[in-house]
Amino acid sequence: MGFNKDTNCEENINDNFLIRDVNTYKTIDFYKEKIFVNNSLLLLKICLLALAIVSLVKVSYISKIRVNRLREIKNAYFFEKEKFTNLTNRFDDLFSLNGEQRFMKDQYQMISRDILRVIWR
Repeated sequence: MGFNKDTNCEENINDNFLIRDVNTYKTIDFYKEKIFVNNSLLLLKICLLALAIVSLVKVSYISKIRVNRLREIKNAYFFEKEKFTNLTNRFDDLFSLNGEQRFMKDQYQMISRDILRVIWR
């Protein structure tokens, strides 16, 4: 009988150890899973940060190109506006007093010497 009692004790002790082993495996698996999830989220955050940085660089480069184009357009506009103002003033001077004489002087300077000139009076 004593032998049977010992077997029951050993079975109880073995069952307790098995339960502890299962619990430790569960906790180890839980911690491994938690570490995996944390690493996955960290990798996801790093990828999103890299994507944000690349997008910011692209947007800044495109903005720089756009600003340069707008600056060129503005400079061309002011050049053409100045040219238009000068031509408008010259045209207005043509219809002012003695404007015809000034026009002829300008034409005389604009035509090279080896060209035949015809002046209608």
